[in-house]
Amino acid sequence: MIIRHSILFLCLLCAARSWSQADVGYLNGSYVRTAAREIQTDSASFLNESITPFKNSDLAPCIRLKNTALGFKNPKQKGRKLLSVIPLVDLGIQYKGDLSHRNGLGILLEARPIKKSYVRIGGLVNVSNSAGLNPGNINLTDIGESQHLWFMPLTRLAYTPNEVFSFQVGYDKNFIGAGRRSLFLSDYGRPMPFGQIRAEFWNMEYSVNYQFLSENHNGQRKSKYVTSHYLSWNILPWLNFGVFEAVVFQPKDTLLNRGYDVEYLNPFVFYRPQEYSMGSSDNVIIGAALKATFKNTTVYSQVVLDEFLLSEVRARSGWWANKFGAQLGVKGQISDHLTYRIEANLVRPYTFSHLTPLQVYGHRGSALAHPYGSNFAEVLTELNWRKTLNAKLRLRFFASFGVRGTDMDSLNYGSDIYESYINRPNDFGNYIGQGTKQTFFITNTRASYPILKEGRIHAFAELQTQYITMDGFKKLNLLPMIGVRSYLWNDYRNY
Repeated sequence: MIIRHSILFLCLLCAARSWSQADVGYLNGSYVRTAAREIQTDSASFLNESITPFKNSDLAPCIRLKNTALGFKNPKQKGRKLLSVIPLVDLGIQYKGDLSHRNGLGILLEARPIKKSYVRIGGLVNVSNSAGLNPGNINLTDIGESQHLWFMPLTRLAYTPNEVFSFQVGYDKNFIGAGRRSLFLSDYGRPMPFGQIRAEFWNMEYSVNYQFLSENHNGQRKSKYVTSHYLSWNILPWLNFGVFEAVVFQPKDTLLNRGYDVEYLNPFVFYRPQEYSMGSSDNVIIGAALKATFKNTTVYSQVVLDEFLLSEVRARSGWWANKFGAQLGVKGQISDHLTYRIEANLVRPYTFSHLTPLQVYGHRGSALAHPYGSNFAEVLTELNWRKTLNAKLRLRFFASFGVRGTDMDSLNYGSDIYESYINRPNDFGNYIGQGTKQTFFITNTRASYPILKEGRIHAFAELQTQYITMDGFKKLNLLPMIGVRSYLWNDYRNY
């Protein structure tokens, strides 16, 4: 059966090659979008988050690398650089009763050594006294009592042989979705080694990701793997439907030492039936997405299912294993000066969790999907303004409010995905916000001004507010920050 499915899919790909109308493009910084799509935002291609040679996709190939206008064309063309050297800067000081800082410097090399190829090698190293200022970075080592050395690798190699296929490997991040958040795969967590195959055919795009992850488990660094695939289909010119599936598995469990399971190398197999046929306890996650675009407005959604039983859903019993999440959002352009986003996310308790950290949908202690993990409901808004398309001064306002449930009395109420779901207090009656209920309202207002075009280096000043209530206690934090940074990746500091 698996062989038949694989052969059929390969035939479709080959046949579709003659139908494809997409130009052969190159990834990331070498794929420069038109000014009309570069609307006033710090997010990559606001109405279509992808920076890819594919016009269908919601798959961002890296950390939503912003358009640096450092594209590479045919080497025979005069006046075009085959190698670009981009300085990376991430310097900032934040006040929260005392001073927190991060001092980051790095370099990015972009090149097109051969036709239809793209190479990006580099990263950023910073010294900081605050983990909260470094989400998504890798903690290399401690320096003294309060200083830490962090690293952000940004390495990707890509080859696009024709209009259908693209192959990538790297140590980087990937993102799937049209939202600020993603319930499939986000760029919030830490980067990881990966391999990726992408194919565009007819009105579809198909992507397979092989991710190599690790966790600290019982005082040791343990490996685990995630294989995922995503099919994006333009049903109509304005309507897109996507299907997502991922499986988390470990090379060694209580039964055997199996290494990398070759069954999950097959790019066309469905993981849930495959896992069932193998009799394994691997963690399989499935999801679906829908996106509709009308002129300057995009409405988008995601639904993710970890485990569920339809009869218990209908009974509204609050069964613990009814683990799912949903996203609904709208974004668009109000004028040449202003873009907006409104987005709602909710994830039930215990979603993405499993028996051990080696089967959790996460990497190095951070979630692969939404940064809050599970057991939360959130609504966020985002406004981006600049006077004209080429205006230097930019203003951004971000707000998020909602409810989260945290653990209490040494019991797992379903918020921390790294806690085993065995240690749960109830089988039934579970709900979003259970445990210690926390309500939050977070705002971030930022003004930025470019000081160096190469690498999109901006000086910025911002004020973040955090208003949190929990168990009758109320807390308000005011977090002013100033600094200079390269706006080439999303920054999830404190929110």
